[in-house]
Amino acid sequence: MSDNLDALATVLPRLLDGILVTLQLTVGGSVLAFLLAAILGITARHHNVVVRGAARVFVEFFRGTSLLVQLFWLFYVLPLFGIELSSLFTGILALGLNYGAYGAEVVRGALNSVPKGQWEASVALSLSPARRLFRIVWPQAWAIMIPSLSNLGIMLLKGSAVAYVIVMHDITFVTNQLRQMTNDTFFSYGVGMVIYFLIAYVLVLVANLAEVRAKSRLGTGPPLRSIFRPRAAKAGVVNS
Repeated sequence: MSDNLDALATVLPRLLDGILVTLQLTVGGSVLAFLLAAILGITARHHNVVVRGAARVFVEFFRGTSLLVQLFWLFYVLPLFGIELSSLFTGILALGLNYGAYGAEVVRGALNSVPKGQWEASVALSLSPARRLFRIVWPQAWAIMIPSLSNLGIMLLKGSAVAYVIVMHDITFVTNQLRQMTNDTFFSYGVGMVIYFLIAYVLVLVANLAEVRAKSRLGTGPPLRSIFRPRAAKAGVVNS
């Protein structure tokens, strides 16, 4: 066991760099995925059949093909056409395109879940289509889509592990080096598993805070500050 810990101490600087690479892939991929999901989810409901059809084709293509194949295609095939992308940018682009397609369905479903009366009321107020969407409909849909989007964010984090195949020195790459040094698969990949879990748990906490805040702004949930003092809130209920 002491030999394993010594090996871990040796690769620790590389492991920290690997964590940073994974975080860059996760954050960059998540931002791109969310932007694509919002755009595609909205355009998938467009009244124009051409716009709606183009959005559906994009979503179905990237949902129906493998993330690993997309990654290889962007990194190894595009250079044949004179387009060379860095490993980090390729990883972010592949993750964003793939999970953005999945996220588009979440956005579309959340928009469809907003009661029809809310859409009709916004029309009655003579708001422009953009103001109807972003001032009335989107805040309600946002509270609905957060849990599903957070699940996709965690899946994206785990999906970032495939980036090691394009020479990205992420957590998976470094833990594989640790396995080669120690010949202990359980210990090496156990370290990687714990790191991924801790990052995912932070993402869950952030998503939970975002959901509470969104529901609080709509008046359908407790104030955000109440979740930081649950004992006081509970005592208040008992005293009343």
